[in-house]
Amino acid sequence: MAKPKPRLGRGLNGILSGGKETSPPPAGKKKAGSTTPSAPPKRPLPPARGYQDLPVSQVKRSPYQPRRDIPQEKLEDLANSIRAEGLLQPIVVRPVGDQFELIAGERRLRAFELLNLKQIPARVMEIGDASSAALALIENLQREQLNPVEEALGFASLMKDFDLTQEETAERVGKGRATIANSLRLLQLSPEIQGFLGRGLLTTGHAKVLLSIDDAALRSLMSRRIIEEGMSVRETENQVKRLNARSGSAARKNSTPSNENAALEDLSRNLENHLRAPVQVKQSGRKGRIVIQFSGNDDLDRILQQLGMR
Repeated sequence: MAKPKPRLGRGLNGILSGGKETSPPPAGKKKAGSTTPSAPPKRPLPPARGYQDLPVSQVKRSPYQPRRDIPQEKLEDLANSIRAEGLLQPIVVRPVGDQFELIAGERRLRAFELLNLKQIPARVMEIGDASSAALALIENLQREQLNPVEEALGFASLMKDFDLTQEETAERVGKGRATIANSLRLLQLSPEIQGFLGRGLLTTGHAKVLLSIDDAALRSLMSRRIIEEGMSVRETENQVKRLNARSGSAARKNSTPSNENAALEDLSRNLENHLRAPVQVKQSGRKGRIVIQFSGNDDLDRILQQLGMR
């Protein structure tokens, strides 16, 4: 079978950070000056390099797989295509212990299992955990298989599991830092709204507008209204503006701030302008506290620099 060209994005050398893929040495080759044959492999598996057919039973799922759901009908379509035309692109795996861990090709592997096929073409690479996780995410992003929530969870997993900043994550997957930051904001939504987003009932445009509603209950009600009324993103923006205006007006009407409260509000606004971050200044008697909100390690570092603490 001709070797297919990998489609996995920009400069794999940079992404894989030293991952290597080589062809196995010719059988029986000896080192110069050696009189004894090479030691046999320690496990009953083929050499863990290059392109080869692997037993489906030897391939295990990756803990870093960002794909959460694969529709059964799409899986059956792929299985029918493989039955008729064969597999056009091998899966990508890496050796782990006495098995192989899947890096890319979850749907292809499941289709082979559905067809009850015993062997699957694979490209075997020797790479570490972080590179494996990044490559799995890149493969899904480029194939447009991930819904927005799965994509955000993939970015969050990279950052958490491998202690990466937003900038480092962006570099790994070939995205802009702003893209990573905006994606991660979706995880602030409730599980209910994330479910709507994952099923395609809401778009990321709707989700960004919903994030401007502070009250969680109102946010939930608005999300259901968007679905029921089939509201566009622009219509949602107009509705949310009116909703926030009414909420702000009611809050001002129900409160009679003293000069002291007005001073605290001014202080909050000044701090927000200086730090470019949401700030709350609260006082009770002679004591009080200042709460500065941040989104991610990069944002925290920026705020600390503004405060002269870096």
